[in-house]
Amino acid sequence: MSASVLYDAPGPKARLRNRIYAVVGTLAIAALIAISVKRLADKGHLAPEMWDIFNYSGIRQNVADALVATLKVFALAAVGSLVIGVLLAVGRLSEHRVVRWVATAFIEIFRSIPLLITIFAIWIGFLPDASMWALAIGLSVYNGCVQAEVLRAGVNSVPRGQREAAYALGMSKTQVMISVLMPQAVRAMLPTIISQLVVTLKDTSLGYIILYPELLYSARLIASNTLVNGQYPYVSTIVVFGTIYVALCLALSALATWIEKRGRRSKTSVGIAKAAEPSTMQAVGSGEALNSGALIAKVPDGGASGQN
Repeated sequence: MSASVLYDAPGPKARLRNRIYAVVGTLAIAALIAISVKRLADKGHLAPEMWDIFNYSGIRQNVADALVATLKVFALAAVGSLVIGVLLAVGRLSEHRVVRWVATAFIEIFRSIPLLITIFAIWIGFLPDASMWALAIGLSVYNGCVQAEVLRAGVNSVPRGQREAAYALGMSKTQVMISVLMPQAVRAMLPTIISQLVVTLKDTSLGYIILYPELLYSARLIASNTLVNGQYPYVSTIVVFGTIYVALCLALSALATWIEKRGRRSKTSVGIAKAAEPSTMQAVGSGEALNSGALIAKVPDGGASGQN
């Protein structure tokens, strides 16, 4: 029986007990799901008419428009957050005290303010007629502060010898940051960066507060204005739109995994060049030098002094 460093391997009684717990837990979860499904079915929320509403062309078009609006604001927020994150990370790592203090204050302030308040303040105070840009800017600022800390941690994780070697080659601070530090920081922190982008995608649902027609706003609109069998189809709407959110997040995670694997396969290491065979002239020259040395070595000391 092998033992782990963190814990001892379970014995026969412990394995049996764990299996019993797993079976009991699975049965309990299955019972809760069955009870929930039965209650929803008794109230008519699982009736075919509740799901048939998504066959109407008007509702389908509404869902498609909401999906496009969500992807549009996510694209703006993703690019904006990465740009702001890089700028704030560079400012946070700057050797100039004023720049470092400004970047640190900006990050700490906007990370402390709830995202919903930031979005609402930008919408009311600056962009009352442009809810899409208010949402995109709010998401960019908040998530940019988080991405800045992620990138800063990635830059600090790069071995110090690489920075010193780059300076020894005559590279400037900007060249070292752009060519040496930042690419390695992005590669090291890519899973965390993608995780934060997934959070950004889900946070687009806050757009319903400022009346931006994204997925959650469309779901509320459909569920609150469609009456089926005397009831509103909240359950079917939640399931359909929740599935869309899950599919988007899984697609983004799959893209991150593909990028990470592609980065690992890329040839980033420097190979060692093979030693070339010496040319004929070099071989002849080396041989003449060796022969001359041998002749000089054979001259006796007396003969040498006699010639002198």
